[in-house]
Amino acid sequence: MKKFLLIITLVTFCLSLSAHEKGHGVPLKEWKLTSKTDTFKADFIKYENDKVWLSDASHQILTFDFSDFSVKDQEYIEAKHEMILMMNTKKIGKTSSTTYLNSKSWLLLLGGALLLFSVFQFFRRKRMIHTVYGILGIIIISFVSCGDDDSTDEDDSDDTDSEEITEVPANDLSFLASIFESFSGVTTSSDDTYFYISSNGLPDHNMMVGITSWQQQVPIDIDYTGDNSWAIPIQPVLAENPLSTETNLLRGAIAIAANGIPIFNPLNNRGEDANAIGELDQWGGHSGRADDYHYHVPPTHLQSTVGEDMPIAYALDGFPVYGETTEELDEYLGRFNEDGSYQYHTISEAPYFIAGMRGEVTLDPATTAPENQVIPQAMTQPLREAGTPLAGAEIVDFETIAENSYSLTYTVDSENYMVNYSWDDTGLYTYEFVNPDGTSTVETYQR
Repeated sequence: MKKFLLIITLVTFCLSLSAHEKGHGVPLKEWKLTSKTDTFKADFIKYENDKVWLSDASHQILTFDFSDFSVKDQEYIEAKHEMILMMNTKKIGKTSSTTYLNSKSWLLLLGGALLLFSVFQFFRRKRMIHTVYGILGIIIISFVSCGDDDSTDEDDSDDTDSEEITEVPANDLSFLASIFESFSGVTTSSDDTYFYISSNGLPDHNMMVGITSWQQQVPIDIDYTGDNSWAIPIQPVLAENPLSTETNLLRGAIAIAANGIPIFNPLNNRGEDANAIGELDQWGGHSGRADDYHYHVPPTHLQSTVGEDMPIAYALDGFPVYGETTEELDEYLGRFNEDGSYQYHTISEAPYFIAGMRGEVTLDPATTAPENQVIPQAMTQPLREAGTPLAGAEIVDFETIAENSYSLTYTVDSENYMVNYSWDDTGLYTYEFVNPDGTSTVETYQR
């Protein structure tokens, strides 16, 4: 019995070696600007394009020019920046831990089995030789446990926190501008937080043709300019709990196409696949209740303008959307690159793109899931009363008659109907509804 107790003591001792308490706080660094005498405390976030981003004790983001700091702080910033680059490269280059965890589990099972077998044999045969299996099991268990500690200690020795390891690079403003300004009528601007895209809400391609489930809306211009421009975060932040687009964001846009047109969730506000039920045209778009044209599936046809290896859109969490790829994608239909950046890709079937918002977004507090939406969100103002579904209608033609003048043709029971509409510089919109027999009615609206 004494020998058995000795074995148990050895097991307990070895296992206790593998356990140690963690818990440490990282104090904020004290900074000094050359233009001020006072110092302040903040945590370093990133350094890029001669700009330095810090976060103070209340988690407010502070931005300074690199030249604003003392020589000592500049040296710290450069060293910290290099260390983060190395850590991101190390993180991206790591192989999946699944294989390691599986190996660890098997080793622990083996060690436990040897220990149990040793105890069983010892009580059965009362011979010390059988304790060898137990000692071997103890060695295996200790090796795996201590190996975990070594790995943890190595990670903890890095002078960086988890936010720095998981930080993704900021968007390049000149690159963003080159993508969106590839299309006429799209202009861009930026501030310290957002990159803004302005447009009139009308693409330069044909629209509406092919729709078989139509609510009698037609595309008109929408003022996505000034304070109503679309906003893309310059510094994306990975979300701890990405929002599933299957159960969220059925209202509003989730991305902005390179031609300045918003892209909504592939599911309509009833939770149906808008593409599968015939609500979309051959470009993946349609007009909403405010006669606002938008896509519900990613407009991969824009690759003919931006290039096959360029993004066709940017999600409202700040990450780019590319066309299809042969690379392995994660559950959100995206992947990380070697530099730590993240990008979504499109696929040919539902959910088409962005199965979950990988980046942090702010939700409109006036909305609830699943019909919640991201803010900031450009707004639309209905010009006329929203239409209702027109049973049996199929849009067969759409023509640009002149500037701000269009003609849409649809069929019902093999007969052609037309909607001719236009607007002038005073904001007067005229709609003419033409019947198969040539009779028509006219409606006018003032914006």
